Amino acid sequence: MPLYKNGQFVEDSWAAIADADPLPDSGRAIITFDRLNKGAASLPAYPGLLGVQLGNTTRLDDLKHYLPLLALIILPFPAFNDGRAYSLARQLRLAGYRDEIRATGNVLPDQMQFMLQVGIDSFDVTDRFSLEDWQKASHQMSLAYQRGLYRPAGEKEVWSERHQGFAAWEEQPHAG
Repeated sequence: MPLYKNGQFVEDSWAAIADADPLPDSGRAIITFDRLNKGAASLPAYPGLLGVQLGNTTRLDDLKHYLPLLALIILPFPAFNDGRAYSLARQLRLAGYRDEIRATGNVLPDQMQFMLQVGIDSFDVTDRFSLEDWQKASHQMSLAYQRGLYRPAGEKEVWSERHQGFAAWEEQPHAG
């Protein structure tokens, strides 16, 4: 599948390694979460970069202590209406993970902005949509209602754009 990242299709430099196959001597290796769990003791010595392909039910608590080992986390989208990977991406960013988070599976251009807002920054896409569709989707929303911890460059908040010239205020807690 093509990889869409930073507004263009790029070559994927990562190699998926089957659980039964040995890790290469170096390079960028993607392993399953099961293999990550089973080989956790030896993986810190791996001289290359490690990525992990998660299942759709993986929780942050299961993954948290492995984050320093990982340069790539791949989140599955088995259906366009399955939002579990959105939640996990957001949780990963809030937990301090700053490396690449990739969406794979049923990834659609019209959901791209939401994926970017939660911290997903690369996309395994099919040739179902053209480069132009993906590029258009990457710039379609320039304003957002919700502040994201991981906000794409150039994205502005609706409130600040509507109230230019007013000093920002801290949101007040609601009366109980």
